[in-house]
Amino acid sequence: MQVRDDDVLLVIDVQNDFCPSGALAVADGDAVVPVINRVAERFGHVVLTQDWHPAGHSSFASSHPGSAPFETISMPYGQQTLWPDHCVQGTEGAAFHPHLKTERAELVIRKGFRSEIDSYSAFYENDRRTPTGLAGYLRERGLRRIFLAGLATDFCVFYSAVDARRLGFDVVLIEAGCRAIDLAGSLDAAAAEMAAAGVQRVDDLG
Repeated sequence: MQVRDDDVLLVIDVQNDFCPSGALAVADGDAVVPVINRVAERFGHVVLTQDWHPAGHSSFASSHPGSAPFETISMPYGQQTLWPDHCVQGTEGAAFHPHLKTERAELVIRKGFRSEIDSYSAFYENDRRTPTGLAGYLRERGLRRIFLAGLATDFCVFYSAVDARRLGFDVVLIEAGCRAIDLAGSLDAAAAEMAAAGVQRVDDLG
C-alpha cells in the first residue's frame, strides 16, 4: 500500500505498563515495537498517544473498595471496565517503551488525565463527547488518512479507529503492529464493529 503525503501514522499507547511485566500487560505487547519503528520510516507524519492517569483515577479498581480489576461498573458516562492501577503520571509504567523510536513524532496526545473519566480513544474521552483536540490538529495539517498501530487492538486502538471513521477520516489498521487484551470476547466484538465502520485492515506495510 502506497503511503501518501496526507497520511499519518497514529501510534496508540506503546507504554511500559501495557508491555510484558507491566501493570496491565498485553500478551506479546512489546512485539509491536520493532514493527512500528520499521513502518514509521515510511511516514512523513507520526503522532503518538500516551495514557496519562492521575493517581486514584476513577477507572482503577483500587478506587472502588470491594471491586476487582476487570469487573464492570456503571459510571455517569456509561459502563466502565475497572483496571489495575496503570500509566500513572510520571511513573516508569507510563513512559513509552524504551525501544520505541519517538524522535520523529510531531505530536504526543495525552489522554485519561481527567480523574473522573477514562479515555480509550485518541479522539474522545469515554463520554464520547469530550474531545482531545486531535481531529482538529489533523484537519488543520491536511492529514486525511490514519494508519493505526499500538495497544491494545480491542480497546484504545479500536475506539480510536471507530472514532476516526465517525469523524470522516479514512482508517487503516496495521495488524502486525497491534496486540489485543481479548477480555470476554472483546477482540471479536471490536473486529466486527471496525468492519462495520469501514476500517480497512492490512497485515503489514512491508
